[in-house]
Amino acid sequence: MSRIRSHTKTLSQLLSAGILGLFAIAANAAGPYAENPGADGDGSFTIGPEYKIDPDLTDKGNPKGKSFTFSMALADSKVFPGNDKTLDPAKKPVRKERKITVYIPASYKDGTKAPLLIIHDGPGQLSLVRNALDNLTISKDPKRALPTFVAIAVENGGNDGKKSERGLEYDTMSDRLARFVHDEVLPAVLRNADIKAAYPHFALTENPWGRGVIGCSSGGAAALTMGWFRPDWFRRVIAYSGTFVDQQDDDAPEEAKYPLGAWEYHSGMKLIANSEPKPLRIFTHVSEKDIRPNDAEETHHNWPMAGQRTAAALKAKGYHHRFVFSKATGHCDRRVFEQTLADTLVWLWRGYHAE
Repeated sequence: MSRIRSHTKTLSQLLSAGILGLFAIAANAAGPYAENPGADGDGSFTIGPEYKIDPDLTDKGNPKGKSFTFSMALADSKVFPGNDKTLDPAKKPVRKERKITVYIPASYKDGTKAPLLIIHDGPGQLSLVRNALDNLTISKDPKRALPTFVAIAVENGGNDGKKSERGLEYDTMSDRLARFVHDEVLPAVLRNADIKAAYPHFALTENPWGRGVIGCSSGGAAALTMGWFRPDWFRRVIAYSGTFVDQQDDDAPEEAKYPLGAWEYHSGMKLIANSEPKPLRIFTHVSEKDIRPNDAEETHHNWPMAGQRTAAALKAKGYHHRFVFSKATGHCDRRVFEQTLADTLVWLWRGYHAE
């Protein structure tokens, strides 16, 4: 990872921090499947203030995969039907349907159980992810390669913040979003007629190590929350400019257990520090100019502080964790994605292998 200046720990330090113990837990949880990704790329990195796009995130003319788009009506959902009591649809309208975009890379072989990456706020970073797949699934460099995963971009339910459908989906501290993706989105992808026509034996892996999630802002917090509450389904997490702050609806039932929402990961109840290590591989990021409150003392809404404390908590607990701090950048800054996303994806999937 020569593009980035490292301030990371040594391998021996990582091992002493409990990495081997974490992966022993992971192997037991996943049955016979096990990984040995090593510590390459773990640690903390600073980038900027100058930025340029990684060539692996551009169109190099390599074979292209196939894209599919369909819609899911919110009213048909059992998990997010769009009428939750926490919503204020008059002020923050709810979508009637959400678009799902699926990209299946050219290297996919029909009948193979493909790993997958869920992309929040679809299409989100799909264009960059698509280029990374086109370029790195055929890479000859084993240290700079990606498995043939399917990218599934899921549109949010509408609007933002408290009292919104997007806020309900992404900022709620529960397994609700994970259940929605697992129980409703993935089955919808598998039964889609256009996908089945192109790939009659299309399949997705059930291995939780073969399932990643990426998001930015509340979508980043949601990526961690999906893995945190359901590591039996999703274990690879990418959170850019994560909203690890108190943005959960004040009247949400989850307030009784997590009164400060995602802020509880790193402060208050110290959820990461006080929980048993989970079998997760986690990337987090903070921008120097990420969102801050008008009053700097209003810490429950300070994005940079929340992101840095979340990273510190993950490091202290011994997770396989990669943290990037980007200078002179704002919230969900595209320049950060363009420079780092290929490295992030390569790191995220290190160690994965087909069963």
